Amino acid sequence: MLSEVLLVSAPGKVILHGEHAVVHGKVALAVALNLRTFLRLQPHSTGKVGLNLPNIGIKQAWDVASLQLLDTSFLEQGDITALTPEQVEKLKEVAGCPEDCANDHKWLAVLAFLFLYLSICRKQRALPSLDVTVWSELPPGAGLGSSAAYSVCLAAAFLAACEEIPNPLKDGEPTSRWTEEDLELINKWAFQGERVIHGNPSGVDNTVSTWGGALRYQQGKISSLKRPPALKILLTNTKVPRSTKALVAGVRNRLLKFPEIVAPVLTSIEAISLECERVLAEMASAPTPGHYLVLEELIDMNQHHLNALGVGHASLDQLCQVTTAHGLHSKLTGGGGGGCGITLLRPDLQRLEVEAAKQALTGCGFDCWETSIGAPGVSVHAATSLDAPILQALDGI
Repeated sequence: MLSEVLLVSAPGKVILHGEHAVVHGKVALAVALNLRTFLRLQPHSTGKVGLNLPNIGIKQAWDVASLQLLDTSFLEQGDITALTPEQVEKLKEVAGCPEDCANDHKWLAVLAFLFLYLSICRKQRALPSLDVTVWSELPPGAGLGSSAAYSVCLAAAFLAACEEIPNPLKDGEPTSRWTEEDLELINKWAFQGERVIHGNPSGVDNTVSTWGGALRYQQGKISSLKRPPALKILLTNTKVPRSTKALVAGVRNRLLKFPEIVAPVLTSIEAISLECERVLAEMASAPTPGHYLVLEELIDMNQHHLNALGVGHASLDQLCQVTTAHGLHSKLTGGGGGGCGITLLRPDLQRLEVEAAKQALTGCGFDCWETSIGAPGVSVHAATSLDAPILQALDGI
């Protein structure tokens, strides 16, 4: 068991192109978002295992000795398998969940923590005493992969703490990443954590968060794109709540009602994803101003297509109008009907132009972050490499 503090981070995700079309078997492009979730694991010898989630007001601790006495055979020795509903009920008992906790994201986060802790660490002679704090820059429930980044951080930290995978950070290095083989193992466990939270996830969010960069997803097949460039974006949360399930059903109904109209729109959205993939591959070696202009056109066309599918919203129209007035190009990302949008920031933009756009978006009552996509996946950090506010959040100050 490792004795030193571990600091791990993992990115969120946005869908660049292909949302909704992906449900109908088309290609989607998902990219790592450099708003990150950070985890601090502190081994100790108090005989307790603690979880602190300051973003959502969770602070729980369990007695390691009583967890040790539990019959955890229901977690299937050494096998990475999904929990059955009966096993989830057992886990709720261990966690001390109230009766109606099934849809409460706070308790689902606790269940995923306990599941990964017990599953990964019980191969040790004794369950380790440790404290885990997780703090995130990602807003929860906004379709930005916050639960996947959480599961990826937990899986990486427990696997490294229990020496199932090595800690790749060498003395003097600010940040390091795991080997492909170790990332595969992290991703498998993170997917099981996601299953505890979401039931039946696609696996895209945890895969993007583990590997970083950009991925192509189609009918359950996930593949990495070659070294895409990190693109600067504004990410805007309209804060308009929406039901992804209802939006997906709406598109399905429109497809059934107008197959000759809607099927070509879905095919066209896929063509946008494929053209974007081609442009990003070219940009990996030598990005040009022309590439950015193509990316902007693709963003505009996709946004119009998504409106034609009926997944737009007045708040997203406002976002697009505001950014267009500043010479920028935006589209919704994810389910639509509110939620989040992304705005591409060309490298030649003046600082004042970006600030003016951010100010205008904030003036609409939206939350706005200047960040990048194509970010690195799960990483381990030296404390000196992290900004003071992140360290303070992880120290519970």
